[in-house]
Amino acid sequence: MRNHGVRSGFTLIELLIVMVILGLLASLVAPTMFSKVDSSKRNTAETQMQMLATSLDAYRLDVGRYPERLDELLRSDARNWDGPYLPREVPLDPWDNPYVYQRISNNQYSLKSLGADGREGGEGDDADIVYR
Repeated sequence: MRNHGVRSGFTLIELLIVMVILGLLASLVAPTMFSKVDSSKRNTAETQMQMLATSLDAYRLDVGRYPERLDELLRSDARNWDGPYLPREVPLDPWDNPYVYQRISNNQYSLKSLGADGREGGEGDDADIVYR
């Protein structure tokens, strides 16, 4: 015997219930995932600054002072320069801003990222990341 009046498929109510459940799940999971993206950018900036610091220290060991600018890690006319001290160009921070480097003296420098907003100061993702 055949059942002529029954169709298989989803009703509109069933589809709406599934969409509501998916929306609730997305609203619970999305904030957690986006906060991980922001913290990973901070971790990336810290790691890149450690790499730059290692290159700066190698430059200082060879030349006897820290460079005036970060691009001297790649090209320089300084006496005893034995670079390049970086495998590629000086990286931008994870927010596509240049790192802020300042030579304070022959044996001291300052290195930082200005955070997501690219400006001094700030809080949260906008806070400066200073290499110490």
